[in-house]
Amino acid sequence: MDTQPVSNWTWWKHGVIYHIYPLSFKDSNDDGYGDIPGITGKLDYLSDLGIDAIWLSPIFKSPMVDWGYDVSDYRAIDPIFGSMKDFKRLLDESHKRGIRVIIDMIMNHTSDQHPWFVDSRSTIHHPKRDWYIWREAQKGKKPNNWKSVFGGSAWQFDERTGQYYLHTFLKEQPDLNWRNKQVKKAFMRHFKFWLDMGVDGFRLDAVNMIVKDKKFRNNPGLLVSLFQNKKWHTRNQPKSYKILRQLRELLDTYHERVSVGEIYTLPPGDSEMAGSYLDEGNNAIHMAFDFSLLFRQWNARKYHDAIVHWYNNIPPEGWPCNVLSNHDLGRSVKHFGSHKRNNRKARILAMLLLTLKGTPFIYYGEEIGMENAYIHRNEIRDKLGKKFWPIYQGRDKARTPMQWTGDTNAGFTSEKPWLPINRNFHTLNVEAENRDEGSLYNFYRKLIALRKQYAALQQGKWEALIKGENGVLAYAREIEKQRLIVLLNFTPSPKSISIESYNINKVLLSTHRPENAVVDVSDVKLFAYEASLLKELEFME
Repeated sequence: MDTQPVSNWTWWKHGVIYHIYPLSFKDSNDDGYGDIPGITGKLDYLSDLGIDAIWLSPIFKSPMVDWGYDVSDYRAIDPIFGSMKDFKRLLDESHKRGIRVIIDMIMNHTSDQHPWFVDSRSTIHHPKRDWYIWREAQKGKKPNNWKSVFGGSAWQFDERTGQYYLHTFLKEQPDLNWRNKQVKKAFMRHFKFWLDMGVDGFRLDAVNMIVKDKKFRNNPGLLVSLFQNKKWHTRNQPKSYKILRQLRELLDTYHERVSVGEIYTLPPGDSEMAGSYLDEGNNAIHMAFDFSLLFRQWNARKYHDAIVHWYNNIPPEGWPCNVLSNHDLGRSVKHFGSHKRNNRKARILAMLLLTLKGTPFIYYGEEIGMENAYIHRNEIRDKLGKKFWPIYQGRDKARTPMQWTGDTNAGFTSEKPWLPINRNFHTLNVEAENRDEGSLYNFYRKLIALRKQYAALQQGKWEALIKGENGVLAYAREIEKQRLIVLLNFTPSPKSISIESYNINKVLLSTHRPENAVVDVSDVKLFAYEASLLKELEFME
Protein backbone atom coordinates (compact mmCIF):
# COMPACT_ATOMS: atom_id res chain seq x y z
CA MET A 1 0.00 0.00 0.00
CA ASP A 2 1.29 3.45 -0.91
CA THR A 3 2.42 5.40 2.14
CA GLN A 4 3.61 8.55 0.39
CA PRO A 5 1.89 11.87 1.04
CA VAL A 6 -0.18 13.33 -1.77
CA SER A 7 1.83 15.88 -3.76
CA ASN A 8 0.99 19.59 -4.06
CA TRP A 9 -0.14 19.74 -0.45
CA THR A 10 0.93 23.10 0.93
CA TRP A 11 3.60 23.02 3.64
CA TRP A 12 1.60 24.71 6.39
CA LYS A 13 -1.09 22.03 6.19
CA HIS A 14 1.15 18.98 6.23
CA GLY A 15 4.01 20.45 8.28
CA VAL A 16 4.84 20.44 11.98
CA ILE A 17 5.47 23.90 13.43
CA TYR A 18 7.75 24.48 16.43
CA HIS A 19 7.15 27.49 18.67
CA ILE A 20 10.33 29.08 20.01
CA TYR A 21 10.42 31.63 22.81
CA PRO A 22 13.72 33.20 21.73
CA LEU A 23 14.76 34.53 25.15
CA SER A 24 14.82 30.96 26.46
CA PHE A 25 15.95 28.73 23.61
CA LYS A 26 19.77 29.08 23.40
CA ASP A 27 22.21 31.77 24.49
CA SER A 28 25.12 32.10 22.05
CA ASN A 29 27.00 35.02 23.62
CA ASP A 30 26.72 34.13 27.32
CA ASP A 31 24.74 37.15 28.46
CA GLY A 32 22.03 34.95 29.99
CA TYR A 33 19.44 35.63 27.26
CA GLY A 34 18.57 33.41 24.33
CA ASP A 35 19.26 34.94 20.93
CA ILE A 36 18.96 34.46 17.17
CA PRO A 37 22.46 32.94 16.64
CA GLY A 38 21.54 30.47 19.38
CA ILE A 39 18.50 29.39 17.38
CA THR A 40 20.58 29.12 14.20
CA GLY A 41 23.02 26.87 16.04
CA LYS A 42 20.20 24.47 16.91
CA LEU A 43 18.64 24.15 13.46
CA ASP A 44 20.18 20.71 12.95
CA TYR A 45 18.48 19.59 16.17
CA LEU A 46 15.15 20.83 14.82
CA SER A 47 15.80 19.21 11.45
CA ASP A 48 16.57 15.88 13.12
CA LEU A 49 13.34 16.17 15.11
CA GLY A 50 11.49 16.58 11.82
CA ILE A 51 10.27 20.16 12.19
CA ASP A 52 8.97 21.91 9.05
CA ALA A 53 8.72 25.47 10.39
CA ILE A 54 9.60 27.56 13.41
CA TRP A 55 7.48 30.33 14.90
CA LEU A 56 9.47 32.92 16.82
CA SER A 57 7.89 34.97 19.59
CA PRO A 58 8.73 38.68 19.03
CA ILE A 59 12.28 39.64 18.13
CA PHE A 60 11.60 43.29 17.25
CA LYS A 61 13.23 46.20 19.06
CA SER A 62 11.47 46.65 22.39
CA PRO A 63 11.88 48.11 25.88
CA MET A 64 10.97 44.56 27.05
CA VAL A 65 8.30 45.70 29.49
CA ASP A 66 6.24 42.76 28.17
CA TRP A 67 9.27 40.87 26.84
CA GLY A 68 8.95 41.85 23.20
CA TYR A 69 5.19 42.25 22.91
CA ASP A 70 5.73 46.00 23.34
CA VAL A 71 7.34 46.94 20.03
CA SER A 72 9.22 50.20 19.51
CA ASP A 73 10.44 49.45 15.96
CA TYR A 74 8.83 46.86 13.67
CA ARG A 75 11.77 46.84 11.24
CA ALA A 76 14.64 46.38 13.69
CA ILE A 77 15.90 43.38 15.67
CA ASP A 78 16.33 44.05 19.36
CA PRO A 79 20.04 43.92 20.30
CA ILE A 80 19.25 41.37 23.01
CA PHE A 81 18.55 38.91 20.18
CA GLY A 82 21.30 40.00 17.81
CA SER A 83 21.25 41.93 14.54
CA MET A 84 19.37 41.99 11.27
CA LYS A 85 22.37 40.21 9.76
CA ASP A 86 21.86 37.44 12.33
CA PHE A 87 18.20 37.17 11.39
CA LYS A 88 18.94 36.98 7.67
CA ARG A 89 21.43 34.20 8.35
CA LEU A 90 18.77 32.36 10.37
CA LEU A 91 16.41 32.66 7.41
CA ASP A 92 19.03 31.38 4.97
CA GLU A 93 20.16 28.48 7.14
CA SER A 94 16.56 27.50 7.93
CA HIS A 95 15.58 27.50 4.28
CA LYS A 96 18.62 25.41 3.38
CA ARG A 97 17.23 22.74 5.71
CA GLY A 98 13.68 23.04 4.41
CA ILE A 99 12.53 24.81 7.56
CA ARG A 100 10.19 27.80 7.16
CA VAL A 101 10.24 30.82 9.47
CA ILE A 102 7.16 32.47 10.97
CA ILE A 103 7.47 35.64 13.04
CA ASP A 104 5.16 37.22 15.60
CA MET A 105 3.41 40.42 14.52
CA ILE A 106 1.77 42.58 17.19
CA MET A 107 -1.00 44.60 15.57
CA ASN A 108 -3.18 45.65 18.51
CA HIS A 109 -0.68 47.94 20.21
CA THR A 110 2.87 49.29 20.24
CA SER A 111 5.26 50.28 22.98
CA ASP A 112 4.70 53.70 24.49
CA GLN A 113 8.26 54.36 23.30
CA HIS A 114 7.40 53.76 19.65
CA PRO A 115 7.98 57.00 17.67
CA TRP A 116 4.33 56.90 16.57
CA PHE A 117 3.11 57.13 20.16
CA VAL A 118 5.76 59.65 21.18
CA ASP A 119 4.37 61.88 18.44
CA SER A 120 0.78 61.02 19.23
CA ARG A 121 0.99 62.07 22.87
CA SER A 122 3.06 65.21 22.19
CA THR A 123 -0.01 67.36 21.41
CA ILE A 124 -3.67 66.78 20.56
CA HIS A 125 -3.00 68.49 17.22
CA HIS A 126 -0.23 66.19 16.02
CA PRO A 127 -1.05 64.34 12.74
CA LYS A 128 -0.44 61.02 14.51
CA ARG A 129 -2.79 61.82 17.39
CA ASP A 130 -5.50 59.69 15.78
CA TRP A 131 -3.14 56.77 15.25
CA TYR A 132 -3.99 55.76 18.82
CA ILE A 133 -7.25 55.79 20.77
CA TRP A 134 -7.67 58.95 22.83
CA ARG A 135 -10.81 60.02 24.71
CA GLU A 136 -11.98 62.80 26.98
CA ALA A 137 -13.13 62.05 30.51
CA GLN A 138 -16.88 61.49 30.86
CA LYS A 139 -18.29 63.65 33.65
CA GLY A 140 -14.99 63.55 35.46
CA LYS A 141 -14.68 59.77 35.08
CA LYS A 142 -12.88 57.44 32.73
CA PRO A 143 -14.33 57.22 29.20
CA ASN A 144 -16.11 53.89 29.79
CA ASN A 145 -15.87 50.63 31.74
CA TRP A 146 -13.40 48.82 29.47
CA LYS A 147 -10.91 46.71 31.40
CA SER A 148 -7.32 45.79 30.70
CA VAL A 149 -6.60 42.11 30.14
CA PHE A 150 -3.86 42.58 32.75
CA GLY A 151 -6.21 44.01 35.39
CA GLY A 152 -7.78 47.37 36.16
CA SER A 153 -9.09 50.01 33.78
CA ALA A 154 -7.95 49.99 30.16
CA TRP A 155 -7.74 53.80 30.25
CA GLN A 156 -4.61 55.71 31.28
CA PHE A 157 -4.74 59.44 31.93
CA ASP A 158 -2.03 61.44 30.18
CA GLU A 159 -1.34 64.67 32.04
CA ARG A 160 0.50 66.21 29.11
CA THR A 161 -2.62 66.52 26.94
CA GLY A 162 -5.38 65.99 29.51
CA GLN A 163 -6.92 62.96 27.81
CA TYR A 164 -7.05 59.20 28.34
CA TYR A 165 -5.47 56.68 26.01
CA LEU A 166 -6.60 53.07 25.67
CA HIS A 167 -4.37 50.10 26.61
CA THR A 168 -5.94 46.67 26.39
CA PHE A 169 -2.80 45.21 27.97
CA LEU A 170 -0.17 47.09 30.02
CA LYS A 171 -0.23 50.89 30.21
CA GLU A 172 3.11 50.81 28.37
CA GLN A 173 1.26 49.17 25.43
CA PRO A 174 -1.12 51.80 23.98
CA ASP A 175 -3.71 50.49 21.52
CA LEU A 176 -3.51 51.53 17.89
CA ASN A 177 -6.53 52.99 16.14
CA TRP A 178 -7.19 50.60 13.26
CA ARG A 179 -10.10 52.75 12.11
CA ASN A 180 -7.43 55.15 10.87
CA LYS A 181 -6.49 54.12 7.34
CA GLN A 182 -2.94 55.38 7.81
CA VAL A 183 -2.34 52.78 10.53
CA LYS A 184 -3.43 50.00 8.19
CA LYS A 185 -1.24 51.31 5.37
CA ALA A 186 1.77 51.52 7.68
CA PHE A 187 1.31 47.94 8.86
CA MET A 188 0.83 46.59 5.37
CA ARG A 189 4.20 48.13 4.54
CA HIS A 190 5.69 46.38 7.58
CA PHE A 191 4.25 43.04 6.45
CA LYS A 192 5.63 43.58 2.96
CA PHE A 193 9.07 44.45 4.35
CA TRP A 194 9.36 41.06 6.06
CA LEU A 195 7.74 39.14 3.21
CA ASP A 196 10.25 40.61 0.77
CA MET A 197 13.04 39.51 3.09
CA GLY A 198 11.79 35.93 2.85
CA VAL A 199 9.76 35.40 6.02
CA ASP A 200 7.27 32.58 5.44
CA GLY A 201 4.39 33.80 7.55
CA PHE A 202 3.07 35.58 10.60
CA ARG A 203 1.53 34.67 13.91
CA LEU A 204 -0.88 37.51 14.63
CA ASP A 205 -1.00 38.43 18.31
CA ALA A 206 -4.47 39.00 19.86
CA VAL A 207 -5.65 39.79 16.35
CA ASN A 208 -9.37 39.74 17.11
CA MET A 209 -8.91 42.78 19.39
CA ILE A 210 -7.44 45.23 16.89
CA VAL A 211 -10.66 47.15 16.20
CA LYS A 212 -12.86 48.61 18.97
CA ASP A 213 -16.47 49.75 19.03
CA LYS A 214 -16.84 53.09 17.24
CA LYS A 215 -19.36 54.33 19.84
CA PHE A 216 -17.23 53.26 22.83
CA ARG A 217 -20.18 51.56 24.49
CA ASN A 218 -19.68 49.92 27.89
CA ASN A 219 -18.88 46.21 27.88
CA PRO A 220 -21.27 43.85 29.65
CA GLY A 221 -20.05 42.36 32.90
CA LEU A 222 -18.12 39.11 32.60
CA LEU A 223 -20.88 36.91 34.05
CA VAL A 224 -23.56 38.62 31.96
CA SER A 225 -21.42 38.14 28.86
CA LEU A 226 -20.82 34.46 29.56
CA PHE A 227 -24.36 33.46 30.47
CA GLN A 228 -26.42 35.79 28.27
CA ASN A 229 -24.19 35.65 25.19
CA LYS A 230 -23.58 39.39 25.25
CA LYS A 231 -20.91 40.63 22.88
CA TRP A 232 -17.94 42.65 24.07
CA HIS A 233 -17.26 45.91 22.31
CA THR A 234 -13.48 45.56 22.47
CA ARG A 235 -13.08 42.56 20.19
CA ASN A 236 -14.41 40.77 17.10
CA GLN A 237 -15.62 43.91 15.35
CA PRO A 238 -16.71 43.51 11.70
CA LYS A 239 -13.88 45.77 10.58
CA SER A 240 -11.30 43.36 12.05
CA TYR A 241 -12.44 40.69 9.62
CA LYS A 242 -12.24 43.16 6.73
CA ILE A 243 -8.67 44.14 7.63
CA LEU A 244 -7.59 40.50 7.82
CA ARG A 245 -9.06 39.81 4.40
CA GLN A 246 -6.92 42.63 3.06
CA LEU A 247 -3.87 41.12 4.74
CA ARG A 248 -4.75 37.79 3.13
CA GLU A 249 -4.82 39.50 -0.27
CA LEU A 250 -1.28 40.72 0.35
CA LEU A 251 -0.06 37.31 1.49
CA ASP A 252 -1.61 35.67 -1.56
CA THR A 253 0.62 37.76 -3.83
CA TYR A 254 3.56 35.77 -2.42
CA HIS A 255 4.20 32.04 -2.75
CA GLU A 256 2.85 29.86 0.08
CA ARG A 257 2.97 32.41 2.90
CA VAL A 258 0.79 31.76 5.94
CA SER A 259 -1.03 33.59 8.71
CA VAL A 260 -2.19 32.13 12.02
CA GLY A 261 -4.21 34.23 14.42
CA GLU A 262 -4.31 34.25 18.19
CA ILE A 263 -8.02 34.68 18.92
CA TYR A 264 -8.19 36.09 22.43
CA THR A 265 -11.39 35.15 24.24
CA LEU A 266 -12.81 34.82 27.72
CA PRO A 267 -13.09 32.11 28.75
CA PRO A 268 -10.06 30.88 26.77
CA GLY A 269 -10.84 28.34 24.09
CA ASP A 270 -13.87 29.75 22.28
CA SER A 271 -14.07 27.47 19.26
CA GLU A 272 -16.95 29.37 17.66
CA MET A 273 -15.02 32.62 17.72
CA ALA A 274 -11.76 31.07 16.47
CA GLY A 275 -13.64 29.34 13.65
CA SER A 276 -15.28 32.59 12.58
CA TYR A 277 -11.89 33.90 11.44
CA LEU A 278 -11.54 31.03 8.97
CA ASP A 279 -13.88 32.39 6.32
CA GLU A 280 -15.25 30.16 3.63
CA GLY A 281 -13.75 30.95 0.26
CA ASN A 282 -10.19 31.14 1.62
CA ASN A 283 -10.28 34.91 2.00
CA ALA A 284 -9.38 35.34 5.67
CA ILE A 285 -6.46 34.11 7.76
CA HIS A 286 -5.17 30.62 7.06
CA MET A 287 -5.38 29.24 10.60
CA ALA A 288 -6.62 30.37 14.01
CA PHE A 289 -5.65 29.07 17.43
CA ASP A 290 -8.39 27.43 19.43
CA PHE A 291 -7.09 26.82 22.95
CA SER A 292 -9.70 24.27 24.01
CA LEU A 293 -7.20 21.43 24.41
CA LEU A 294 -5.04 23.52 26.77
CA PHE A 295 -7.84 23.72 29.31
CA ARG A 296 -9.15 20.15 29.33
CA GLN A 297 -9.20 18.12 32.49
CA TRP A 298 -7.47 14.76 32.12
CA ASN A 299 -10.56 13.03 30.80
CA ALA A 300 -10.96 11.20 27.49
CA ARG A 301 -14.56 12.31 27.06
CA LYS A 302 -13.69 15.97 27.59
CA TYR A 303 -10.89 15.76 25.03
CA HIS A 304 -13.23 14.12 22.53
CA ASP A 305 -15.90 16.77 23.03
CA ALA A 306 -13.38 19.60 22.66
CA ILE A 307 -12.02 18.12 19.42
CA VAL A 308 -15.48 17.62 17.90
CA HIS A 309 -16.61 21.08 18.97
CA TRP A 310 -13.54 22.62 17.32
CA TYR A 311 -13.96 20.70 14.08
CA ASN A 312 -17.67 21.54 13.92
CA ASN A 313 -16.87 25.25 14.06
CA ILE A 314 -14.44 25.24 11.15
CA PRO A 315 -15.96 26.20 7.77
CA PRO A 316 -15.73 23.53 5.05
CA GLU A 317 -12.86 25.32 3.35
CA GLY A 318 -11.11 26.22 6.61
CA TRP A 319 -8.19 24.35 8.14
CA PRO A 320 -7.60 23.59 11.85
CA CYS A 321 -4.42 23.85 13.84
CA ASN A 322 -3.86 22.22 17.21
CA VAL A 323 -1.80 23.25 20.22
CA LEU A 324 -1.27 21.89 23.75
CA SER A 325 1.06 24.49 25.31
CA ASN A 326 2.30 28.02 24.81
CA HIS A 327 4.23 30.89 26.38
CA ASP A 328 1.15 32.48 27.97
CA LEU A 329 -0.99 29.57 29.07
CA GLY A 330 1.51 27.06 30.43
CA ARG A 331 2.88 23.65 29.53
CA SER A 332 0.65 20.68 28.74
CA VAL A 333 1.88 18.53 31.62
CA LYS A 334 1.02 21.20 34.22
CA HIS A 335 -1.75 19.27 35.99
CA PHE A 336 -0.61 15.69 35.65
CA GLY A 337 1.01 14.83 38.98
CA SER A 338 4.25 12.89 39.41
CA HIS A 339 7.01 12.94 36.80
CA LYS A 340 6.54 9.23 35.99
CA ARG A 341 2.86 9.78 35.34
CA ASN A 342 3.64 12.96 33.43
CA ASN A 343 5.81 10.96 31.06
CA ARG A 344 3.00 8.49 30.33
CA LYS A 345 0.43 11.21 29.82
CA ALA A 346 2.83 13.28 27.74
CA ARG A 347 3.05 10.38 25.28
CA ILE A 348 -0.72 10.22 25.00
CA LEU A 349 -0.82 13.94 24.30
CA ALA A 350 2.01 13.64 21.78
CA MET A 351 0.08 10.93 19.95
CA LEU A 352 -3.06 13.08 20.08
CA LEU A 353 -1.39 16.25 18.82
CA LEU A 354 0.44 14.59 15.93
CA THR A 355 -2.42 12.39 14.68
CA LEU A 356 -5.34 14.84 14.85
CA LYS A 357 -6.57 16.53 11.70
CA GLY A 358 -4.88 19.92 11.47
CA THR A 359 -1.47 21.51 11.74
CA PRO A 360 0.32 20.67 15.02
CA PHE A 361 2.24 23.34 16.93
CA ILE A 362 4.88 22.08 19.39
CA TYR A 363 6.03 24.46 22.12
CA TYR A 364 9.80 24.32 22.66
CA GLY A 365 10.75 21.62 25.17
CA GLU A 366 7.41 19.86 24.86
CA GLU A 367 9.20 17.09 22.98
CA ILE A 368 11.27 16.24 26.07
CA GLY A 369 8.43 16.74 28.57
CA MET A 370 9.50 20.08 30.03
CA GLU A 371 7.27 21.10 32.91
CA ASN A 372 6.15 24.38 34.41
CA ALA A 373 8.83 25.53 36.84
CA TYR A 374 8.46 27.06 40.28
CA ILE A 375 9.80 30.61 40.23
CA HIS A 376 10.67 32.30 43.52
CA ARG A 377 9.02 35.66 44.00
CA ASN A 378 12.30 37.57 43.81
CA GLU A 379 13.14 35.86 40.48
CA ILE A 380 9.90 36.70 38.66
CA ARG A 381 10.39 38.78 35.49
CA ASP A 382 6.78 38.83 34.27
CA LYS A 383 4.89 41.97 35.29
CA LEU A 384 1.72 39.95 35.78
CA GLY A 385 3.46 37.66 38.25
CA LYS A 386 4.80 40.64 40.18
CA LYS A 387 1.41 42.33 40.22
CA PHE A 388 -0.78 39.40 41.22
CA TRP A 389 1.53 37.37 43.48
CA PRO A 390 0.69 35.03 45.21
CA ILE A 391 -2.76 34.51 43.61
CA TYR A 392 -1.16 34.30 40.16
CA GLN A 393 2.56 33.74 39.75
CA GLY A 394 2.75 34.88 36.15
CA ARG A 395 3.84 33.34 32.88
CA ASP A 396 7.52 32.79 33.67
CA LYS A 397 6.94 29.20 34.76
CA ALA A 398 6.34 28.17 31.14
CA ARG A 399 9.20 30.29 29.75
CA THR A 400 12.22 28.84 31.54
CA PRO A 401 15.33 28.03 29.46
CA MET A 402 15.47 25.00 27.22
CA GLN A 403 17.05 22.02 28.93
CA TRP A 404 19.77 20.87 26.54
CA THR A 405 22.09 18.97 28.89
CA GLY A 406 22.50 17.97 32.52
CA ASP A 407 25.49 20.30 32.87
CA THR A 408 25.61 23.78 34.40
CA ASN A 409 22.55 25.85 33.47
CA ALA A 410 21.28 22.96 31.34
CA GLY A 411 23.61 23.89 28.47
CA PHE A 412 21.55 27.03 27.83
CA THR A 413 24.23 29.53 28.91
CA SER A 414 27.50 29.64 30.86
CA GLU A 415 26.30 32.69 32.79
CA LYS A 416 23.31 33.30 35.03
CA PRO A 417 20.18 32.72 32.89
CA TRP A 418 17.51 35.41 32.70
CA LEU A 419 15.06 32.96 34.31
CA PRO A 420 16.03 30.08 36.59
CA ILE A 421 16.39 26.64 35.06
CA ASN A 422 13.79 24.09 36.09
CA ARG A 423 15.35 22.03 38.88
CA ASN A 424 14.69 18.74 37.03
CA PHE A 425 17.14 19.55 34.20
CA HIS A 426 19.78 17.07 35.46
CA THR A 427 17.62 14.15 34.34
CA LEU A 428 15.19 15.78 31.92
CA ASN A 429 17.19 17.18 29.01
CA VAL A 430 17.77 16.71 25.29
CA GLU A 431 21.15 15.02 25.66
CA ALA A 432 19.84 12.33 28.00
CA GLU A 433 16.67 11.70 26.01
CA ASN A 434 18.51 11.52 22.71
CA ARG A 435 20.59 8.64 24.10
CA ASP A 436 17.49 6.78 25.34
CA GLU A 437 15.71 5.01 22.50
CA GLY A 438 12.56 4.77 24.63
CA SER A 439 12.45 8.44 25.60
CA LEU A 440 9.65 10.91 24.99
CA TYR A 441 11.94 12.79 22.60
CA ASN A 442 12.40 9.72 20.41
CA PHE A 443 8.67 9.04 20.62
CA TYR A 444 8.09 12.51 19.14
CA ARG A 445 10.68 11.89 16.42
CA LYS A 446 9.00 8.65 15.38
CA LEU A 447 5.54 10.23 15.42
CA ILE A 448 6.65 13.13 13.26
CA ALA A 449 8.30 10.74 10.81
CA LEU A 450 5.09 8.71 10.56
CA ARG A 451 3.09 11.87 10.02
CA LYS A 452 5.32 12.68 7.04
CA GLN A 453 5.05 9.12 5.73
CA TYR A 454 1.27 8.66 5.81
CA ALA A 455 -1.04 10.91 3.81
CA ALA A 456 -3.93 9.88 6.06
CA LEU A 457 -2.32 11.73 8.97
CA GLN A 458 -1.88 14.86 6.89
CA GLN A 459 -5.03 15.03 4.80
CA GLY A 460 -7.30 12.22 5.90
CA LYS A 461 -10.72 12.71 7.41
CA TRP A 462 -11.10 12.27 11.17
CA GLU A 463 -13.70 9.82 12.52
CA ALA A 464 -14.35 9.11 16.19
CA LEU A 465 -14.55 5.37 17.00
CA ILE A 466 -14.69 5.46 20.81
CA LYS A 467 -15.81 8.82 22.14
CA GLY A 468 -14.19 8.83 25.54
CA GLU A 469 -16.33 6.10 27.07
CA ASN A 470 -14.68 4.33 29.99
CA GLY A 471 -11.60 6.55 29.67
CA VAL A 472 -10.71 5.56 26.09
CA LEU A 473 -10.50 7.77 23.03
CA ALA A 474 -10.14 6.09 19.63
CA TYR A 475 -10.40 7.51 16.14
CA ALA A 476 -9.53 6.79 12.52
CA ARG A 477 -7.68 8.89 9.93
CA GLU A 478 -8.61 7.84 6.44
CA ILE A 479 -7.76 8.80 2.87
CA GLU A 480 -8.28 6.79 -0.33
CA LYS A 481 -7.04 3.23 0.40
CA GLN A 482 -5.29 4.13 3.62
CA ARG A 483 -6.78 4.00 7.11
CA LEU A 484 -4.94 4.46 10.40
CA ILE A 485 -6.40 3.97 13.85
CA VAL A 486 -5.37 5.74 17.07
CA LEU A 487 -6.04 4.17 20.47
CA LEU A 488 -5.60 6.24 23.65
CA ASN A 489 -6.24 4.93 27.15
CA PHE A 490 -6.36 7.94 29.50
CA THR A 491 -6.62 5.79 32.63
CA PRO A 492 -4.17 3.96 34.94
CA SER A 493 -6.11 0.72 34.41
CA PRO A 494 -6.26 -1.79 31.52
CA LYS A 495 -9.35 -1.39 29.34
CA SER A 496 -11.09 -3.91 27.10
CA ILE A 497 -12.42 -2.40 23.91
CA SER A 498 -14.19 -3.56 20.78
CA ILE A 499 -14.32 -1.67 17.51
CA GLU A 500 -16.53 -3.62 15.13
CA SER A 501 -16.28 -3.69 11.33
CA TYR A 502 -12.56 -2.98 11.34
CA ASN A 503 -10.01 -5.44 10.02
CA ILE A 504 -6.74 -6.66 11.49
CA ASN A 505 -4.21 -3.90 12.20
CA LYS A 506 -0.44 -3.63 12.34
CA VAL A 507 1.30 -1.50 14.99
CA LEU A 508 3.16 1.49 13.56
CA LEU A 509 4.04 2.99 16.95
CA SER A 510 2.96 2.19 20.49
CA THR A 511 3.89 2.93 24.06
CA HIS A 512 3.38 -0.75 24.94
CA ARG A 513 3.38 -2.93 21.80
CA PRO A 514 6.25 -3.86 19.49
CA GLU A 515 6.35 -2.40 15.99
CA ASN A 516 4.58 -4.57 13.38
CA ALA A 517 2.67 -6.52 16.04
CA VAL A 518 -0.82 -7.52 14.91
CA VAL A 519 -3.83 -6.17 16.81
CA ASP A 520 -7.45 -7.21 16.34
CA VAL A 521 -9.37 -4.14 17.49
CA SER A 522 -12.67 -6.03 17.55
CA ASP A 523 -11.48 -7.52 20.84
CA VAL A 524 -8.38 -6.10 22.52
CA LYS A 525 -7.28 -5.07 26.01
CA LEU A 526 -5.42 -1.77 26.20
CA PHE A 527 -2.62 -1.33 28.70
CA ALA A 528 -2.76 1.44 31.31
CA TYR A 529 -1.93 4.78 29.64
CA GLU A 530 -1.48 3.09 26.28
CA ALA A 531 -1.12 5.16 23.13
CA SER A 532 -1.00 3.18 19.89
CA LEU A 533 -1.04 4.08 16.20
CA LEU A 534 -2.21 1.23 13.97
CA LYS A 535 -2.48 0.65 10.24
CA GLU A 536 -5.41 -1.38 8.95
CA LEU A 537 -4.01 -4.10 6.74
CA GLU A 538 -7.01 -5.03 4.61
CA PHE A 539 -8.72 -1.69 4.19
CA MET A 540 -10.12 -1.15 0.71
CA GLU A 541 -11.67 1.99 -0.70
